[in-house]
Amino acid sequence: MSENFSPDTSDFIYYLRGVMGKTKFDTCFFERYAMISLTSLLGEKYSCLVNEDRPDLQAPDHSLGIEVTRAMEESKKVADSLLLEMAGVINPDDDDEAEDDYRTILDSGYAYGLRGGKYIGSVEYDYWALALPLRRIIASKVEKVSSGFYGNYRNFGLYVFCKDHLNEEEVGLAVSYTSELQKGLATSFSTLYLSLIDRLYVCDMKNGTVSHNEISREMCRLFFRKALQQPDTTV
Repeated sequence: MSENFSPDTSDFIYYLRGVMGKTKFDTCFFERYAMISLTSLLGEKYSCLVNEDRPDLQAPDHSLGIEVTRAMEESKKVADSLLLEMAGVINPDDDDEAEDDYRTILDSGYAYGLRGGKYIGSVEYDYWALALPLRRIIASKVEKVSSGFYGNYRNFGLYVFCKDHLNEEEVGLAVSYTSELQKGLATSFSTLYLSLIDRLYVCDMKNGTVSHNEISREMCRLFFRKALQQPDTTV
């Protein structure tokens, strides 16, 4: 398509957005991805979770409820660049796995977990287009959990897909910000999960400790395939 289509770049971006806006994205893909990553990286404690709503991942005994969301800094240039890469205007990386990954992105409409997070699939475009910067999304979710919006669970977790790379200092700032927001609240998040393409940060909000688990490229592909293949049992 990109070889034969040569309008002004801004017009092409507008065209792509119009096409993608007609495609319904499935947030359950990301909720399943989150559930799979938690079980694979953190163990059996998370194997009982089911994909529901308010919050997105729930333990049947109400011992744990996890809300899944996403965050991306508001940068039109970054979003447009990702869109052009996904559309094929910018060629994928030249390595042995690039062609298969790129074909999978085009066929499935999803890209999270593939190619280091540089692409956005057509089906998930709206999901990321609606994303808020990290601090704003944390503030919104803290307000909701404290109001009882997510029901009654012994522990709450907030799992955030981060499209932008976070360094150790930025993760620490996110934890401090969340802790400050939650001071004095009767109901709050006990754990903050910050999911990057190549690692999952687990932030214990009760004692302020942060740990992380590395995610290899092969693990990313495994999570991606399972999230696509797992049937959606929600209504």
